[in-house]
Amino acid sequence: MRVSRLLLVTLRDDPAEAEIPSHRLLVRAGYIRRLAAGIYAYLPLMWRVLSKISAIVREEMNATGALETLLPQLQPAELWQRSGRWAGYTDGEGIMFNLVDRQDRALGLGPTHEEVITTLAADLLRSYRQLPASLYQIQTKFRDEIRPRFGLMRGREFIMKDAYSFHASSGDLANTYGVMEAAYKRIFARCGVQSIAVDADSGAIGGSASKEFMVTADAGEDLILISADNSYAANQERAESLAPEAEPLLIAEASYLATPGQTSIEALCSAHGFQPSQTVKVLLLVARFSNGTGHALLVSLRGDQQLNEVKLSNALTRAHGSQWGSLLKLQALEASCLADPSLIPMGYVGPDLDDSVLAGSPSLAPKFLRYADSSAAQLNCFVCGANTPNQHLVGARWGTNGIPLPEVLDLRSAQAGDRCCHDPAQVLQATRGIEVGHIFQLGRKYSEALDARFTNEQGEEEALWMGCYGIGVSRLAQAAVEQNHDSAGIIWPVPIAPFEVVLVIASAQDPQQVDLAEGLYGQLLAAGVDALLDDRSERAGVKFKDAELIGIPWRLVVGRGAANGVVELVERCSGDKQEGPASELIDFLLKRLSLQRLGD
Repeated sequence: MRVSRLLLVTLRDDPAEAEIPSHRLLVRAGYIRRLAAGIYAYLPLMWRVLSKISAIVREEMNATGALETLLPQLQPAELWQRSGRWAGYTDGEGIMFNLVDRQDRALGLGPTHEEVITTLAADLLRSYRQLPASLYQIQTKFRDEIRPRFGLMRGREFIMKDAYSFHASSGDLANTYGVMEAAYKRIFARCGVQSIAVDADSGAIGGSASKEFMVTADAGEDLILISADNSYAANQERAESLAPEAEPLLIAEASYLATPGQTSIEALCSAHGFQPSQTVKVLLLVARFSNGTGHALLVSLRGDQQLNEVKLSNALTRAHGSQWGSLLKLQALEASCLADPSLIPMGYVGPDLDDSVLAGSPSLAPKFLRYADSSAAQLNCFVCGANTPNQHLVGARWGTNGIPLPEVLDLRSAQAGDRCCHDPAQVLQATRGIEVGHIFQLGRKYSEALDARFTNEQGEEEALWMGCYGIGVSRLAQAAVEQNHDSAGIIWPVPIAPFEVVLVIASAQDPQQVDLAEGLYGQLLAAGVDALLDDRSERAGVKFKDAELIGIPWRLVVGRGAANGVVELVERCSGDKQEGPASELIDFLLKRLSLQRLGD
């Protein structure tokens, strides 16, 4: 390819909407253009990158025995209603674009394809003899993001590889899950990015086990917690840890303490010398479910800990999802939800607040759902609200003759510096990451909902076991840039670079330089090298800057030494330069590329 035919338009200034380096560089270097919030055109350079990533993904998926297919992007609402996900994905802050067709039928643009693939499996997979079976696709998906940002990182339209496997047993599912995990590690290594697999929350997809694959980068939206021995890594949403030891509160008898205006843990401790770990704070929340019910929650946390809403949401779904449907929203309890808001002394609420304060509330069930985080439940003696304005209870206790202990769960957010559960001598360390892949053991959630059954070896019908495995192809491309760039521009890993080598003619008016460059260009193409020839009538400095901005891994410069067959070879990632006979440097380049294509 010649630059003069590439439709290359680079920008000097950063785009106003770009917040992170990879977004700025992809726009400036002519890879993508924004059409609307969260909607981008993939220009020729970017399409070459995406095609190379897709080729690696296809090779590894095919090697697992998975079969490529292509599923419809437009999906009937009925399938999602049967699985119980339609309301959660479309109501309130749901992420599914949905519409009604001419026949008044509800449809959605697929953010994911569990319902579609399971419906097909119900029709195609009837016997254990057909199992296991795996299907995958690479196609455009859609998410109605509330706040699209960061370019391809959080867009409303994106390219994704999603795979689905079907099994006759949980053991066979676990085996394929392991095969897919290994394939994912190879994919990211071959793409030239540093990734880490972490335990993760299954979210709206569901399932019993899941792992995320993160590309480590400072701009990552996810916080990853890792043990020093690297034996444990988890997204903060899922991470478990041991809370710091609480400072004992040595109080023999409980008593009331006047605390006027001290409605926060900080104010209470500052005024009376308590430690936050000696206190219990109470959060009042409302959970709204797809069946229309609203339930007030009373959650007790140790005063120095923070609530992990994902853990709480998962606990509610596990306990009540079959009865009340999907959890649509978790929010603070507002005065408008109560018949008489004055009955709740905000800032002074204790774990034993009476259910009677909910009486007459038209949108809420009459009793609190009560939970306590394990760190709060482990306190023998603590300070908490007294359910009376301007008063706290000092020396409160759980259990007999004390405050009834609610259901105990792990509800706190693990933090960097916490002790590890597997080895309390170690502490968790934090890094940031960009999620580029996610694998799930779904179990029978969708097969049971959509009646996807097979006949087992005993001649009995049972629901299929299922797994799903996703990679954000367009997201991975930008994540690679976020991990590989410098002040001059992008530094593409060779396996996914749009071109492997750019030949720069220092002076397009010099016939000797042009002739040598053309000859070398033909030689590289004949050797199977993805080469780009910068044949523009621009100054050499402009061409060099564009080559660095675009991020081509190798630059071969044909300049004043052309008359003697001497050229310069520059490696983008290291900046190393070599000058010498063209034949010698071409041989060196071919050997290096053969290694780098393998992810060396």
